[in-house]
Amino acid sequence: MNSFIILIGLYAVLGTGIAIYARGARSQEEYFVGGRNISGIVSALTYASTTYSAFMMVGLVGLSYASGVGSAGFELMYLVGTLFLLSYYAPKVWELGKERGFVSPAELIGSRYGSITAKLSAIIALIALIPYTSIQLIGVALILEKNASLSFSMGILVVALLIALWAFIGGLRGVAWTDAIQGSLMLLAAILAVVWVSFKVDFLSISKLDGLLYVPNKIWTPKLFAALTVPWFFFALTNPQVFQRLFIPKDKAALRKMIVYFGLFGLIYTVLVTFLGLELKLMTLNGDFPSVSYRDDVTPTLLTIMPSWLSLLVALSILAAAITTANSIILTLSSMISRDVVKERGIIVGKLAVIVLTVVVALFALQKVSYIVELAVLSSTILLCFLPLILGVFHFDKGGKITGVSTLLIGFVTAVTLSYFKLSPLGIPASIVTFTLVFATFFVFSLIEGKGSAKTI
Repeated sequence: MNSFIILIGLYAVLGTGIAIYARGARSQEEYFVGGRNISGIVSALTYASTTYSAFMMVGLVGLSYASGVGSAGFELMYLVGTLFLLSYYAPKVWELGKERGFVSPAELIGSRYGSITAKLSAIIALIALIPYTSIQLIGVALILEKNASLSFSMGILVVALLIALWAFIGGLRGVAWTDAIQGSLMLLAAILAVVWVSFKVDFLSISKLDGLLYVPNKIWTPKLFAALTVPWFFFALTNPQVFQRLFIPKDKAALRKMIVYFGLFGLIYTVLVTFLGLELKLMTLNGDFPSVSYRDDVTPTLLTIMPSWLSLLVALSILAAAITTANSIILTLSSMISRDVVKERGIIVGKLAVIVLTVVVALFALQKVSYIVELAVLSSTILLCFLPLILGVFHFDKGGKITGVSTLLIGFVTAVTLSYFKLSPLGIPASIVTFTLVFATFFVFSLIEGKGSAKTI
């Protein structure tokens, strides 16, 4: 039997065991946010594992291979933005969550802009995060296709089963415990992969990379960089799966540790992953690595030439990262469906939502509609409509239900229309147009609606 299949089997047994051990949640607070009692280190690793997924070791390696150092700048802009936003907003969000019992990210928006706005937020998040969650399944399926002799569709099925099973049984606590192990595995695998490839690279020929070593270049134009980085910079506030992570630390000391350790993890991991892509490109130019046209195939191709033990380790790290990210998203969306759409305070609706959402995500992933990076940016562009409302909760005392609903609808329609038809009005990227329109809509309707009963928190 293929050794990777055996390893996956062992991994599945271990993960299921952890999920079973973590079971027993009787309230939504326990099931969706771990009872708000997660330590700083575990919070940091689960935040990192939720954020850095198949996107990194598959998507960003391929993007670096194809486009050069601009990919590092793109990803580091995300990290800088996240640390900047977390340092100011994370304590405020944590306090509100603890004081008011928020479980779903949409509840914070709803507390200021009304229950209809919260419900609409949940529906938009559901639509936006299906493509992003599908990234995780696509990334792993590509690995399984090349290294475990499984078809792409069978790989999707295997990952979907594990996602649904572990999220259904263990909830957030089970996911967080496995993240602590999986985050360490991700970092270790990246380090070993870079070291192994470094011994194969002729760095004296680095000049062959030419335009890939600086920005702007023919690929990383200012327009492309802005289009990708604007939605990414605000990821920490706009993406519900990481926003919900701000509810889980047990105290403020744990919250501070989460931010610091996540920052260290993110810096090291980003440098390793982008450097790996550049190394492989240099090897291709020297004739030591196959030329790969479809960039998401770069990492799967690398695994086929590595020693079996290292190939298995890297592949397992990608599998683990993908599953834990998908688990987190599925759990967050389930909490929003349960608390904001159905308004059911038990955990039955949430658990059923886990199964249904996983099926929908798997069906979307089977379409393999776009590159991994573009799917991630599409989701983040749609979710930009949340940004002015979240900032408004803390900084702007005007506006209410009409402001909330109008901002969400105009932002959502703009992002989807521009992305679907690949439009750039006046040459401006879709993400910039969406960003501008949602804030313009927010301020116009806030001023029209006035203060009313709305208050900043």
